[in-house]
Amino acid sequence: MKRFIEGENRSQSTLLPECLDDYITEDNPVRVVEAFVDELDLLALGFGGVEPATTGRPSYHPSVLLKLYLYGYLNRIQSSRRLERECQRNIELMWLVGKLAPDFKTIADFRRDSGEAIRNVCQFVILCRRLNLFSQAIVAIDGSKFKAVNAHDRNFTHGKLEKRMRQIDQCIERYLTAMDTADRQQSDVTEIRTARLREKMVTLKSQMKELKQIEEQLKDSPSGQVSLTDPDARAMATSTSRGLVGYNVQTAVEPKHHLIVAHEVTNIGTDRTHLSRMARQAKEAMDTDELNVLADRGYYSGDEILACDEAGIVPYVSKPMTSGAKAEGRFDKEDFVYNPKTDQYLCPAGSHLIWRCASVEKGHLINRYWSSGCPRCPIKEKCTPGKERRVSRWEHEATLEKMQRRLDTTPEAMRIRRQTVEHPFGTIKYWMGARHFLTRTLDRVSTEMSLHVLAYNMKRVMQIMGVKGMIAAMQA
Repeated sequence: MKRFIEGENRSQSTLLPECLDDYITEDNPVRVVEAFVDELDLLALGFGGVEPATTGRPSYHPSVLLKLYLYGYLNRIQSSRRLERECQRNIELMWLVGKLAPDFKTIADFRRDSGEAIRNVCQFVILCRRLNLFSQAIVAIDGSKFKAVNAHDRNFTHGKLEKRMRQIDQCIERYLTAMDTADRQQSDVTEIRTARLREKMVTLKSQMKELKQIEEQLKDSPSGQVSLTDPDARAMATSTSRGLVGYNVQTAVEPKHHLIVAHEVTNIGTDRTHLSRMARQAKEAMDTDELNVLADRGYYSGDEILACDEAGIVPYVSKPMTSGAKAEGRFDKEDFVYNPKTDQYLCPAGSHLIWRCASVEKGHLINRYWSSGCPRCPIKEKCTPGKERRVSRWEHEATLEKMQRRLDTTPEAMRIRRQTVEHPFGTIKYWMGARHFLTRTLDRVSTEMSLHVLAYNMKRVMQIMGVKGMIAAMQA
């Protein structure tokens, strides 16, 4: 053994025993967790149990459990049972929580009961703002689907329910036919088979009864879905054919350091209605008067873009190419040029489309334009199969046209968006291990996501400033 590196004897005792602090270096990230939680006003954030009760068994201080969770999410340990085991064997955790070892139920109950307070801890972005990490008034907004604790078979829509009921009816009919056949062939084997078929019939009738109850729940569900395991989870379309049952997580990310400025968990499967709300949250978090927002075509909505414009937010949202006329080889609406001075459109043939009428559709005032010379136009077949080509214009169409001109002059906007907002989602999903959320219902899932976001931001700032620099900034 002379040519190998030798370890210490396990039974060797020392005159002066080593303390836990000797094992934790000055640049260990666990010291950031300690400094961050110690600087928080837990009572103002809404944590219960900050002031000890005068009677009863002593409880753990909320700071102990919060440190435990922050350390766990920083090190990809989200399960309360795994955190319980780590408290008993992990030297860093022993140092952080003072050798306390709460059981998994206490750890899980803290996350469940302190949801709103934990979400308030995401004020970590205030520290980032104070450190001038938000140097650019730009954010990229995007959403990603995360799996919930709910299997596909435990999620029902009207279509899935009708299909399952039809399958059960067919099975029952098939079993009845098999039982009639068995009655005409009296033998020991057929009696056993008949008994087994009767058991299957009882099971199917029980399932049908459960489906009838789910049908009643579907009638009262505004989303047209019922999830049995996680009642707030919803089936959502993804790039895969089957999709997933889960939640839609929205984030606003700044482009320089890829820090998550604002986030929100929803069970709405599309992004179309989230642009203005996420943009306002990001503007408030960054404390800026002006903000540029980059988003993909899934966020394109006239109402949302108008709301951003009225709030002093400059949106850059690419327009989806959904023109049926262009797909069929005819002129698109973009080929018609609007003149705001005369309130007329100029068509590709040189004719003027004048205002004819207006109507209100879904709360929007829509103006209609067309020309009386369409029937005699030599290129009419390239324009419309109808009597005349009618062009619709929303009363706030100028806001959308203004945004399109901005996009045309900044072609790199969508590239910046893609480079900015995809990174945090990939990192967080990698930390989660490509698995589902551990908690159920929208409030608790929001709490879990807040811990993921807080851990992500803390790790990013540690990479930017270093552990010692970050501790000094928090204690300043």
